[in-house]
Amino acid sequence: MAAPCVLLVDDQKDIVRLLHSSLQTLGHQLDLVDAPSGEEALLEASRRKIDLLVADYLLPGISGVELMHKIRARNAELKVIFISGMTERKARAEMLGAGAVAIFDKPIPLADFLDAVERSLGLVRTIFPPETGKESEEHRQTLSELLSGFRQKVKADAVFLISDRARVLARAGDLYDSSMEVSMLSALMAIYSAGLKVSRFIRQERLDSYHVFRGGDHDLILIPVDASHALLLAGKELANSERMLQTVEGMLFVRGDVENILQSLGVSPPHMVTEAPVPASDASEAAIMFESDEPEPEVDVDALFASASDKKKVDDLDAFWNDAVEKTGNIPTNPDVITYDEARKLGLTPGKGTGRLPSTGPLKKK
Repeated sequence: MAAPCVLLVDDQKDIVRLLHSSLQTLGHQLDLVDAPSGEEALLEASRRKIDLLVADYLLPGISGVELMHKIRARNAELKVIFISGMTERKARAEMLGAGAVAIFDKPIPLADFLDAVERSLGLVRTIFPPETGKESEEHRQTLSELLSGFRQKVKADAVFLISDRARVLARAGDLYDSSMEVSMLSALMAIYSAGLKVSRFIRQERLDSYHVFRGGDHDLILIPVDASHALLLAGKELANSERMLQTVEGMLFVRGDVENILQSLGVSPPHMVTEAPVPASDASEAAIMFESDEPEPEVDVDALFASASDKKKVDDLDAFWNDAVEKTGNIPTNPDVITYDEARKLGLTPGKGTGRLPSTGPLKKK
């Protein structure tokens, strides 16, 4: 079987080189062809069957959309990914309406781009693989059927069961634009993880929270199933004032069924919010309660030596310390350190009310 052919079209050579080298890292057998313009891309398409077109939306000469239509006239199964520096919703809607499987703004998020290539060509997904584990195909099918029935009931576009590693365990339906699916799910699960911390801080006995994003391509609602999985619902107007409560109640209901299936597979941790260990970075915060309210005193080295030897200036530090040892007859264990009592006997402590030295601890020679 011939390797899938990917045609990369952009007048910026550095972008083509970046995409070309990135696709080579996937490890799949791919036939990669580069072209700097739409006209040269058409010439390449006349020589071979193109499986995936990756093209800039604004090409010199014919546009990326026009190029897509011309190649599709010969190959109706052509998949298309557009690259664009434009962020206008109208242009994006035109590209999606033309049948693009993904659209990426510059600079291109490579993880999402590579995942979109694997999805569009039906390759084994290495960038964003489905969750694998102990679950059997039968249970996976049960989860998919459960989510599919729920999606249809609430008239949503998509519903995902996601692990805490941002991997998809089961799904039903598709997002309006799945271009940034990898990055979006990772960001959502970071919010999920932060929500677990908040639940611990307020000592929730059971996970009872949800996160809502309203507007845009979809309304998004994310709720935790347990300490390792979450449900994500995407659809139009799911979070408006008329449907919000009903939608969340429906998600909480199906969450119970999902949790039961996960527990039967042995992959679901307790629904209870467990106590999290205090991170090492928080140790300094815990230590604050033991600190004194008074500011830490500072040592004024100039004033220290000015007060020694009847306030005379010390020109030779080594001679000063040797003389100090002779006066006390007490040689410190550490030659660079004297105790506070020794300093007081030497007349090194400041006058009353100066507040320059700490009340305890050794002094170091400079």
